[in-house]
Amino acid sequence: MSALDKFIEGLPKVELHLHIEGSLEPELMFSLAQRNKIKLPFKSVEEVRKAYDFGNLQDFLDIYYQGMGVLQVEQDFYDLTWAYLEKCAAQNVMHVEIFFDPQGHTARGIKFGTVINGITRALDDGKKKLGISSHLIMCFLRHLSEADAFQTLEQALPYKNKIIGVGLDSSEKGHPPSKFKNVFAKARAEGLMTVAHAGEEGPPEYVWEALDLLKVNRLDHGNRSLEDPRLIARLVKEGMALTVCPLSNLKLCVVKDLRNHPLKKMLELGLKATVNSDDPAYFGGYMNDNFKAVAKAVGLEKSHLLTLARNSINASFLNDTEKKALLQKVDAYART
Repeated sequence: MSALDKFIEGLPKVELHLHIEGSLEPELMFSLAQRNKIKLPFKSVEEVRKAYDFGNLQDFLDIYYQGMGVLQVEQDFYDLTWAYLEKCAAQNVMHVEIFFDPQGHTARGIKFGTVINGITRALDDGKKKLGISSHLIMCFLRHLSEADAFQTLEQALPYKNKIIGVGLDSSEKGHPPSKFKNVFAKARAEGLMTVAHAGEEGPPEYVWEALDLLKVNRLDHGNRSLEDPRLIARLVKEGMALTVCPLSNLKLCVVKDLRNHPLKKMLELGLKATVNSDDPAYFGGYMNDNFKAVAKAVGLEKSHLLTLARNSINASFLNDTEKKALLQKVDAYART
């Protein structure tokens, strides 16, 4: 192991862009399918892994939604979330802000409460048993209607104390942020934070819309922002964080070669970039894997890694006291 890889392993980290359904490893998928007597279209774990060869975002989403089908009861959502938190504990991830997609479950007849209670029970145990703090962000599926999103928001309001904010994910092309302007306004009025996937496959215009119409507190992906100098200047001026996902970008062909990944350029431009794993079971790596792969590919140094770690803490929805405590851990680590 290189000295830089060793440094990455010990670095205190925060993850801000993780779809909990995207952490469903093939082994757990098979286990839950057996427990719930669900027949999968795959004969083995190896066959599932072979299916994880995507040409674009839609190829991935097709199998992603198929995999969700094994999640049926509260314990399934607990087990899924707990498995992810154990990975975090092993990789020195101190705080997580995870997404979940309720519409992917309620459309299958699973109750909203079943989903959120299973996830949050595991998150509570993660704090008690592993020392990992967390926030939960509910995402709207952008290929569905805004009316459907409003219905989901209404279902969520009785559980508002369990949710820090709302997000926007799924198929980006053809589904601009403007489509969800009204439901995001309602979410903000309810006191929820807002984030949105924009500028992954969609154009820079989608990023402008996320900023101006959805009034996001944080931008998910944002790679294509680099095509617009005016947009770069605005993002830098406003200190808008970008939750960048290197291995996801490679797997979904957002970049053809990780050596061409824009992460280092983002930092050099003064953008508040962060590193995250997105859908790690599908994209081949959790936090340490993403840090190591992109560091090697684009030539990051310890100073870059420390900046990325601090950016994630500062961009989180933790309070100032909590942020300060985590920043002190990074500073202490930097001195070792």
